[in-house]
Amino acid sequence: MQINWSIRELDVFLALAATLSFRRTAAQVNLSQSAVSGVITRLEETLAVRLFDRTTRHVQLTATGQVFAEQALLLRAQTDEAVRAVRNVVELQSGQVTLAALPSLAATVVPAACARFSARHPGIQFRIVDTLSGPAFDLVRAGQVDFALTAANPAYADLDYQPLACDGFVLLIPPGHPLAQGNGPLRWIDVAALTHISMPLPASVRQYADAALLEHRLRFAPTYEVEHLATITAMVACGLGVAALPELAAAVAPQPGVVRRLLVEPDISRPIGLVTRRFRSLSPAATALVDMLREEMARVAPRPRLPSKKTQTVNTPARQVLENKG
Repeated sequence: MQINWSIRELDVFLALAATLSFRRTAAQVNLSQSAVSGVITRLEETLAVRLFDRTTRHVQLTATGQVFAEQALLLRAQTDEAVRAVRNVVELQSGQVTLAALPSLAATVVPAACARFSARHPGIQFRIVDTLSGPAFDLVRAGQVDFALTAANPAYADLDYQPLACDGFVLLIPPGHPLAQGNGPLRWIDVAALTHISMPLPASVRQYADAALLEHRLRFAPTYEVEHLATITAMVACGLGVAALPELAAAVAPQPGVVRRLLVEPDISRPIGLVTRRFRSLSPAATALVDMLREEMARVAPRPRLPSKKTQTVNTPARQVLENKG
């Protein structure tokens, strides 16, 4: 038996089952009586059973027709529920978004954007994985997250990368330091000899600092090397040194009194981008969240600088990205 009836035909059948009148059914479904009769005939031919006993004066469901009416009501209700579920997803009434993000993003822009999104769309649930770039790429590839926020282009054939922002570098300066009195940009070469606190290689933060000073043929040699951003900012606050960090990374665990000044010449920028599976579209909820994340990045790093002739966007090599700490 090949079933090829439509929801519209089921509605006609259910209307006749309820009214037991071709005339009233025709008026209810906006069809002619002959068209209603044709629909019923096609259903009966498809099922190879009689659904109604009918004469010129009376219409009555058969026992088989009664069974079909009960099942048709269930099918119609399931169809309505399916439509409601889809509409809820499209209208951001329900759903789930799972994302991966670098620790510096997971501790700054992601919670703030998710809080705003939840206030506007309380039916959407979130799962956040804070991880390094390499594992984030693997999670996207395996379909375990909808997208990832990373500081590097994965350059893999099955992944797409969409730039969202450029994260310029700032120098964190302890309270009371002479440089803390100003607020203008500082040149990398002018701060090269200071006591620096940074991350060990192959962290991307360290790679960018190395690249900036190589422009001046200088080797970056930080006095202190630590793994975590919160430790760096705490050490700066205690006066142990200065730290060159991307603006979003510098926003992690801010310390009172620590001054931030923009670093220039060269204008090194860390790219922040969206990684998704190729040929796989994002859900409406995920798309809306990405828009909020972009807005939040602009708010937390209020001086976004897009790449230009004077701005260098450093992409770390693929092998080094796998160990990205930023």
